[in-house]
Amino acid sequence: MARLFDLFVLGGPVMWPLLGLSVATLACALERAWFWLQLLRQEDRVAHEVLAAARSDLSKAAILAEQAQSQPIGRFLLAPLTLKQPTPETFRLALEAAGDREFVKMRQGDKLLETVVALAPLLGLLGTVTGLIQTFMNLELGDVASTNAQSATQGIGEALITTAMGTIVAIVALVFFRVFVTLQARQVEYFSGIGSDLELIYRQVWPEISGTNDAASVTSLPEPQLP
Repeated sequence: MARLFDLFVLGGPVMWPLLGLSVATLACALERAWFWLQLLRQEDRVAHEVLAAARSDLSKAAILAEQAQSQPIGRFLLAPLTLKQPTPETFRLALEAAGDREFVKMRQGDKLLETVVALAPLLGLLGTVTGLIQTFMNLELGDVASTNAQSATQGIGEALITTAMGTIVAIVALVFFRVFVTLQARQVEYFSGIGSDLELIYRQVWPEISGTNDAASVTSLPEPQLP
């Protein structure tokens, strides 16, 4: 631990923003990892239960989806089921709108990781420049033999340490970012498949729903008066 602290101090003032970026990256990664762990562990069960119920009773499916509102898949499936006898086109629009809202939540943290990936190497390069500047300032031209070796190597150490630190932080952030983007892409496909299954079930019962409404409207018309 003392060795790490010594390296941190040797890296110079640029190490402080790099430390802040590394803490932000780890915090974001832990929060997103917990989010995806909870999502992937329960969504298959929720989707299976809601679709199974929808094949026999849409009201029951809506109740099950409402009970799973803490999960993205639950909110996604609940959105069209809460509508009052929508047309198939409206049903699909509700699914698409709900899916878009959930995908926005899944992308939380991406901007932060992208910023770290872009900014960390630049800070490392800045530390390299400042370290080299310090090295040349400590050199006494014309009297190189008497130059303080420790002062000269301190600037070189700062340059190398900040470059390595910036690269490491950027690599870690990039790895997390690519993992989360891959999970998001898979969720888009998964939601699309589940939404299509639910829409197909609704389209199968829609003729009955629309036929019942038509019959009700016909029977509610007043009978013509005979002359």
